[in-house]
Amino acid sequence: MNSLLLRPLPSATTSGSLVGRVSPASPRLPGAVAWPRDGRCRRGGVAAAGAWMEEAARRNPAFSESYRPAGLPRPNGTVLEAQGRVCTGPEQTRPLGEEQAMRVLDTILRSATGELKDEPVSSAQLGAFFAGMTIRANCFPEATQWSEGERRAMSLFWPRLVHVLPPEVKFIADPEGTIMGANGLTGPRYIGQGTAEMRLVGALREVLAGGHLGYEEIQCVLKDVLPFGSMGASSPSVSEALLAAFLIGQRMNRETDRELKGYCLAFDDELGPPPIADVNSLTHYGEPYDGNTRFFRSTLFVAAVRACYGEACLLHGVEWMPPKGGITEGQMLKFMGANTHLSPTQAKTLLEDKDTGFAYLNLQEACPPLYSIIGLREHIKKRPPLATSEKVQQFVRARGRESMVAGFYHVGYEDPLLMLMRRRTVHAGLVVKGEEGALSLTTKERSAHASKGIPVNHCSGFRTPSSANFSETDGISRESFRVAVNAQELGFKSTETPRTDKSVLKNLELGLSALGGDKGPAYDRIVLNAAMADHLLGCSGAQDINSALDRAREAIDSGNALRRLMNYIKISHKVS
Repeated sequence: MNSLLLRPLPSATTSGSLVGRVSPASPRLPGAVAWPRDGRCRRGGVAAAGAWMEEAARRNPAFSESYRPAGLPRPNGTVLEAQGRVCTGPEQTRPLGEEQAMRVLDTILRSATGELKDEPVSSAQLGAFFAGMTIRANCFPEATQWSEGERRAMSLFWPRLVHVLPPEVKFIADPEGTIMGANGLTGPRYIGQGTAEMRLVGALREVLAGGHLGYEEIQCVLKDVLPFGSMGASSPSVSEALLAAFLIGQRMNRETDRELKGYCLAFDDELGPPPIADVNSLTHYGEPYDGNTRFFRSTLFVAAVRACYGEACLLHGVEWMPPKGGITEGQMLKFMGANTHLSPTQAKTLLEDKDTGFAYLNLQEACPPLYSIIGLREHIKKRPPLATSEKVQQFVRARGRESMVAGFYHVGYEDPLLMLMRRRTVHAGLVVKGEEGALSLTTKERSAHASKGIPVNHCSGFRTPSSANFSETDGISRESFRVAVNAQELGFKSTETPRTDKSVLKNLELGLSALGGDKGPAYDRIVLNAAMADHLLGCSGAQDINSALDRAREAIDSGNALRRLMNYIKISHKVS
């Protein structure tokens, strides 16, 4: 382990003393909630829990995909599949073969002429697809530029498309008139309609050429165009195609630190200064907003555990988000009957409440402009820059110590996330490569045949030494660390991560069973993630990792963590 940890984690040669701490396998069927027939939790004493779960299952959808907002138009599947190949990074892009390129362009042509009534290609899809093609032609390496098949397909279809596509899409497809020859003359002359769109077009010319923008330029564009569309406060001020091209183009060009800073801080003042919670310690959790599609998501249960010993936790996100559309904390809390539409001020109240100590904020209330483009994000297929910056939000501040935790998956986003955390002037920051790019560290032993690159359970971050005085200026005294957490060195048995496969009910059964005291893989993951967050962030009482693990287990085994989660469901309605 890393020498920069507050205390070195046990090595393989010293971990024998922890073997007795390993949780035995549960004799129950996986996912079975241990509610006795008398309607009381085995631990925690919450009345009528069995009937409550049955009623919750009747009231709310059990699968994550059911939480997709009603009324959002669905994208065209043929073009969306192609976007997944061409709207990505310089090394990740996979050029289309001739047959697929022909099929995609034919679909676009038939949609533009009104033939596809049931599954039209949206303006956002047109913007994203042609932005991807343009950036590849202008600045990508040879291996990910247009294939010969794409060139032949475009030479056949573009002369027809140029007569039916709107001018903004023709601009995106050939902004300087250098790609489509004589049929690409719209682009150089296009300026957009209205002040906001004209500013966006100017920024987009730079993006489509593979260039980058400044911090102020990003902020101006975002303030101009958001909120957006039917989910926003007014009608769109710019074309869907232009905004989609801008968002996907920025991601394809790999955002600079100043661009990510612009996305991160653009709407900090949207609802005025954030409320300040009267708590000694607050951790902001930045889980990927699009959720988990395969494995157990533990952060909601971890928050309940850490709240038991004074580590207040603020979760934030949405009920449903593309591209994964997986299980989120919002879905789980809504399923259980909690109020998932709190204001930041109401969340502050829950953080301060001695019977809860954690809170969840929905982006719809915390930042309406960013929430307004959920539908558009589904149509651009790939994650925009906002997928990185939204994990590092600070919707509530704390009187005491503040920390941030965020998950990542792709190489290249670890350091930018830490940079954004430092911009937030928090005392400690932690980025985690958990399973599915989320925050959940696993107890599963890494295979000798695992793929190269950053391994799951990799953590890095910074914290202020206990002796340092914190100030909101550059040059803060911080210590950095990098460590790959080995659960076996901490005495955990290697176990497969429980699968949930988009089942909200399954995820809740696993988590509630674990908080009820059932030992097994879910229990171990909750303990590991709570204790490691405490230890790596430098929280009080967690300098010794063994003490941190014991404290997390005690919070569960005493029934305190489960009581807090059940209390949250009731109290979340009272604060509103």
